[in-house]
Order: sequence, then structure tokens, then C-alpha cells
Amino acid sequence: MSILKFAIAAALVGMLPCAVSAQVAPPAGVKLSAKPATQGYYAARPEARIWQDKVAFAALMSALDGLEAHGLNPDYYHRSALANPDLSVEAREWLATDAWFTAAAHMIYGKLDAVTLEPDWTAAKRKVDLPAMLDAARSDGTIAGSLNALAPQQKGYKALVAERARLKTVAEVEIVKVDAGEVLKPGMSSARVKTLQARLMQLSVLAAGEVTGVMDAATVEAVKVFQTRAGLDDDGVVGAGTLGALNRGVQGQIEQVEVNLERWRWLPDELGRRHLRANIADFNVMAYKDGVAERTHLTIVGKTFRKTPVFSDEVEYIVLNPWWETPPSLARADKLPTFKRDPGAVERLGFQVLDKSGTVVNASTIDWNAIPAGTMPYRIRQAPGEQNALGQVKIIFPNKHNVYFHDTPTRGLFAQRQRAFSSGCLRTQNPIDLSEWLLNETPNWGRDKIDAALATKKETRVNLASKVPVHILYSTVVSEEDGGVRYLDDIYQRDAAVLAGLRAPPR
Repeated sequence: MSILKFAIAAALVGMLPCAVSAQVAPPAGVKLSAKPATQGYYAARPEARIWQDKVAFAALMSALDGLEAHGLNPDYYHRSALANPDLSVEAREWLATDAWFTAAAHMIYGKLDAVTLEPDWTAAKRKVDLPAMLDAARSDGTIAGSLNALAPQQKGYKALVAERARLKTVAEVEIVKVDAGEVLKPGMSSARVKTLQARLMQLSVLAAGEVTGVMDAATVEAVKVFQTRAGLDDDGVVGAGTLGALNRGVQGQIEQVEVNLERWRWLPDELGRRHLRANIADFNVMAYKDGVAERTHLTIVGKTFRKTPVFSDEVEYIVLNPWWETPPSLARADKLPTFKRDPGAVERLGFQVLDKSGTVVNASTIDWNAIPAGTMPYRIRQAPGEQNALGQVKIIFPNKHNVYFHDTPTRGLFAQRQRAFSSGCLRTQNPIDLSEWLLNETPNWGRDKIDAALATKKETRVNLASKVPVHILYSTVVSEEDGGVRYLDDIYQRDAAVLAGLRAPPR
């Protein structure tokens, strides 16, 4: 199974009907990666010979070389073949155009098919007329920068490009390794601390000249910065985990950055003037307005066997004091065993039992132990209240996964660093505040009215005046406001498949 996107890219680059495209063909033995697009281009311009101009050809080679900065291998775009002096003029013409179309499509849409890797992916693709762009680049003399110009323009993407360049520089320098030994804690002093400080300076988290041999405040703070970026607990203590990360080469980080550059290329240019961006791997949701993150809320995401899906949608309404309609799968797997052990839990936890016709059934009349395991002949729902599984708020963006943001009565879980505890939905910290942000462009729904509605203890639906896009993503390297980046755990083990696809040559 191929996860490369040549067929998709060809459909998006102005491909001509087959009858027209068949009028032209590449020289014998020339294998094209974006054949429909390249043939369509020459069918519409039968006299075009772009790359016989030495300046234009040199500019293309420079553009192909520039792909490396984006984590794409130039040789996957005929770079080595084009450099062969024995290549015929006609073969070079066709290969060069094919190289540009293939690389351009990968810069715009990604090298890989997002849906193949993330089956629930729904984010819109960028729309670009590539033949027109190539014509414009030829006319303007901008071929050298034409591919780089097609890269995503979001700050997050640019930060990862800069991080990759930094890592490549670091990779050329021999690592200062810190020997194994006792845990290094604040206030300690030793030769190993000096080595640690040298390594921290090498990583640009400790200022030059700070080699004191003492775990002083500056060194502890530098350790914390490193730990945060490495996805470790930022306690300022150098134990086995931190030591291993310090002594690790940067190749793994380079690959992790490249994987996440690809994920950025799957996204549209505009995520929404106001939008929510939830990152499963970072356990948070951020509220953006005009490209600026205005709020960040911690989240609890799906367990590894009940993964939160990756997709895009729009927030349409908010429910205050929601009833919880227990999904049938959870009613069978979770609630039935609970009610078998403790029949009184039905009433104590505020559950209501309904038969298939929707009629409320007195739970005390039900012999739960007589119901076979793995079945549930009733609908189970939980009334609004302190024990409600959805808490006080749920934020709805209707989707086939039945995934949404919601409050939770188990708020202590937000104190944990790894928060993959849910059944797929995103439990959200301080969801009332997030609801206020979502509703601040909906007339007559300020904080006072939200609080008043909550005080009634009755379910209330509030429709947003304008839908707010929401993007549930999976990014294992994220940019920070200070321009740095953080590396996150690949909790769902998804990076390897993306990396394998990036390393695979075009077919």
C-alpha cells in the first residue's frame, strides 16, 4: 500500500483530460513521479522548453536543494539524475518539470496521504494552481525560491524549520557526555557538575562561562529548561532519565521534527480567525484569535486502546448542566459490572434507566445480575449534578466519533503529566472559562448569564452565533512563544509510520 500522494497531487495541479494528455509523452525510459500533471502541462504548452535556459535550470537545482531544510530528500525529486551530464536535453526537460510538480505538491499537501495515516482526517487542503505558479515563477525569475514559498507560513512550521537547522548544526559537534554517577541535585558540586554545565552550554540552555562545578541556581534553571523541552519532569534534578536525554544524539530529534513538519503540511493555510487547536500529545487545547493563543486549557485524552481521533470540525453549541447519555459500549463494559456489584450506585450516582421505548424504569426493580455480561437492554443516562461524568459543561462540534470537550468531576487527574485516561472525548480543565471565550461573540451570553444558567441545575443549550473551527491534532514537537520547541512523548506510537513514509522513495 502506497501512502504517497502522487495521484491526489495530480488531480490538484490542473491535470488535463486523458485525451489531451495523450498527445505528448516523455522520452523512452524517463520515469515520472507526477506523470498526469507533467504530461498535462506540456499538452497545454507543446512548445515549452523551460530548462534549456541554464539560469532557470540552475535555479531549479537550487530550489530542489532547499527541500532538505523542510525534511524532504532532494534525491526523491530527480536531483541526482538531473545532475548527470550525460542526460539528454529532452529527458532533462521532462524530469525537471516533473521534479518541480512533485516537490511543489509535497510542499503544499504533504508527501504522504494524511487520510492513509490518520483515517479520520478532515482538515481542508490548500488550493493552488500549480501550472500557473510554475508559469509565474518562470516569468518572474523566481524559480529558485518557488518551492520554499509554497511551505506553510504558520509560526509553528517556521519554528520547526529553525529547530531542524539548529539540530543539524549541533549534530556536527561531538557531544559532551556526562558520566553515570549519583543523582545531581541543587547545591551539589563535583567534576561531573562541570561536565553537565559544559553539556548544557552546548545545548544553548546555559550561558557561556557558567562552568562553576556547582549546581547553582542558573544550572538548575538550565536543567529545567532542558527537561521541559525533552518532555521530562522539570524538577532540576539530573537523574537517570535526564542523564540519558542529555547524552542522546540529536538524530532522533531531527527525525521527530521532520515528522511534525509533514503534519503541518497537511493543514490548511487558515485554521480560522477564532479557532481551537487541541493537541492530543500535549494534553491541551489552545484558543486562538487572529493567530495569537489567548487561552490554554489542560485536557485528558483517550486511552491508548480508546484513542482520541484526529480530525477537524466546528463548535456549534454548548450545553450547560448536561445530562450524560451513556454510550451503549460504556453501558455494557463499565456500568453493568458496576451495577452488578453495587445496585445502589444507580440512584446514588444520579443515573436514570430507560427501556427501549424511552420510558423511565424503576432501577430497584431490575435484577442486574440476571443481565448477561456484555449486554445492556436499557438506555442509561446520568442527571446533571456534581457526579455527572460530563461535569457542568460540554462543548459540542457534531461528528461521527461522538467526541467533544467536557468538564469532569475527577479534576485531580489534571495534576498528572501524562493524561491519557478518557474513552476518547477530551475532558477539559476550566471548561466554563473556555465556554465564556467561545461565547464572547454571541450576544447576551456573557459570564453572568452563563453562571445564572449553571445555577439553575437544569440542562441549557446555547448556540454560538458563529461556529468556531476546532482542530484535534497529534503533534509531538510543538513551538513555544519564546521561539523554542518542546519534544513530547509519542503516546499513540504514530511517529514511526510517518517517518517511514518520508524515508520511502516516490513510486
